[in-house]
Amino acid sequence: MKTSTPTPHDAVFKTFLSHPQTARDFLELHLQPDLLKICDLNTLKLESGSFIEEDLRPYYSDVLYSLRTTKGDGYIYVLIEHQSKPDKLMAFRLMRYSVAAMQRHLDSGHDFLPLVVPVLFYQGGKSPYPYSLNWLDLFSEPELAARLYGGAFPLVDITTISDDEIMKHRTMAVLTYLQKHIRQRDMQELKDRLITLLLSEFITGQQLTALINYMLQAGETPNVKGFIHELARQMPQHKDELMTMAKRLEQIGREQGLKKGMAEGMAQGMVQGIEKGREQGVQLGEREASAKIARNMLAKGFEIAAVRELTGLSEQDLQQICH
Repeated sequence: MKTSTPTPHDAVFKTFLSHPQTARDFLELHLQPDLLKICDLNTLKLESGSFIEEDLRPYYSDVLYSLRTTKGDGYIYVLIEHQSKPDKLMAFRLMRYSVAAMQRHLDSGHDFLPLVVPVLFYQGGKSPYPYSLNWLDLFSEPELAARLYGGAFPLVDITTISDDEIMKHRTMAVLTYLQKHIRQRDMQELKDRLITLLLSEFITGQQLTALINYMLQAGETPNVKGFIHELARQMPQHKDELMTMAKRLEQIGREQGLKKGMAEGMAQGMVQGIEKGREQGVQLGEREASAKIARNMLAKGFEIAAVRELTGLSEQDLQQICH
């Protein structure tokens, strides 16, 4: 019985390559010798392709296998993509698939990235395959891209840059300097250089507000308000913004003090309530015990006066017991 599928080329390819023995033969035939040498084909395992990003799924017909290496606990994934039409950006798509497979490997609890070997199986009408499968060739500057993505990425480690050097960083200097020293307890030690930078380089009101908010949220100095007042005194062009921040800081302090006072009052009230309840509980327990003794004494014929004297109960309490 003949059945139809919208992607017959992909369907028959996936049916065949989903069988581990067929996949093993495929890899032995087509994988590069240096890669094949480190593959333990006895550990070949078909994996799900459900990790593929939503926007790529309409184009996805890969078969993904995982296997162990012959050199220890490493992992290799072989991602086989079938194409019946040439795609100029195929190398980039394979790179995206590979990174997605690496991410899922990390998400499953592994510490190191696996090797993901993307393989394109092409059977289109145009021969040979017309596009490069080196994804670096898709850049306008392939040599520069190769250096960028083939080595360590640029690192700006401000913890190792001297303060004197930072002072030369133009409009980036004040941000870099403050972020380098944000954990310092006494911001007054930073005041002179910060003011020098704020006065020597152009900074917008929005940037200044962001810096002050940053000091408030991430800094550890106990006297930010005093620091803001000092900045306002020496930077008259930003005095309005700085004094507005200082007032807002005072308002926040009052609100926090009120909330703290309310919280402490509630806590103290709860403690007193618990203590009073405990005392009342003790008193109630003692009273019940005395009442029980009084009932026994009265049942044995003791005089009320004697019972009152021995138990400490009031005459009213004894009358309730008698009734």
